[in-house]
Amino acid sequence: MTIVNPYDIIVALHYFYIFSVKETIYNSIQIALSVLLTVTILLQQKGSGLSGVFGGSSNVYSTKRGVDKILHFGTIALALIFFGVALLRLI
Repeated sequence: MTIVNPYDIIVALHYFYIFSVKETIYNSIQIALSVLLTVTILLQQKGSGLSGVFGGSSNVYSTKRGVDKILHFGTIALALIFFGVALLRLI
């Protein structure tokens, strides 16, 4: 019969608690980032949805200015942060 040290049980529970809190934090961050990423993608005005299927799209090149530029770079930044957090979870 093996005698279990109570200190070992406390240490094991402590590590389990730290890892479960860590996972909860990563999950919360990824959910928030995914919602923000979805919103920034949907707010961009790129051809108004399915209009290209029915012949309503215009192929005129225009530069991004103002809010469009902010949303464009914000989407890129959020995607990179989301990818970074996903990689961080693997460690």
